[in-house]
Amino acid sequence: METRQRTGLFWLIMTTKNLQALRQEYSKHALDESDVDANPIHQFESWLTEALESQVPEPNAMTLATVDAKSKPHARIMLLKGVDERGFIFYTNYGSDKGSDLESNPNAALCFLWLELERQVRVEGLIEKLPREESKEYFHSRPHASQLGALASNQSEVVENREYLEKKIESLEGEYAEGEVPMPDTWGGYVLKPTAVEFWQGRRSRLHDRVKYERAGDDWIIKRLSP
Repeated sequence: METRQRTGLFWLIMTTKNLQALRQEYSKHALDESDVDANPIHQFESWLTEALESQVPEPNAMTLATVDAKSKPHARIMLLKGVDERGFIFYTNYGSDKGSDLESNPNAALCFLWLELERQVRVEGLIEKLPREESKEYFHSRPHASQLGALASNQSEVVENREYLEKKIESLEGEYAEGEVPMPDTWGGYVLKPTAVEFWQGRRSRLHDRVKYERAGDDWIIKRLSP
């Protein structure tokens, strides 16, 4: 009963009218196309550094959007684990739903939100698998428990209950108490090679700054977008 009352109170407070009235003015920073780096990867690294220095929670958290073989979109939060001249790097189970999506359609998008800085970055591009040796190097740099977790989980597959997973972990802890944990054959890294990157800076009165990079051969075209 108490839970129902709380839920009812929430919906009483958060009516559509109240939601429509929510407003937040953004005024911390500005962004001009004349000030950005010619390379979007370098510009991203600059903003990521600011997010780290500002102690933004989980600054490498990002939404990964994929499309399956039936053209249905799917999105989930991932963690960025590297960025270099190739693009944006993350690791997961190739047999997962996202892995299945990327197998049939390598087009994907990322979105980073650094609310404390009133910024977001949108990335579009093509995804490729990383070389297995590179994935292995990262896998064995992870905490021992995380390595066991990757070995225990056939990501996205249905399991009976939580107890099933805990028993599997317990078994693996005994089996690999010492020595190297083998990286699963279905686990590894991806790199999203960007074809477009947009940097969004919140501004007052919803007149936000939007600077977009678009790939043109080996070069990048930089343009300002209307908010």
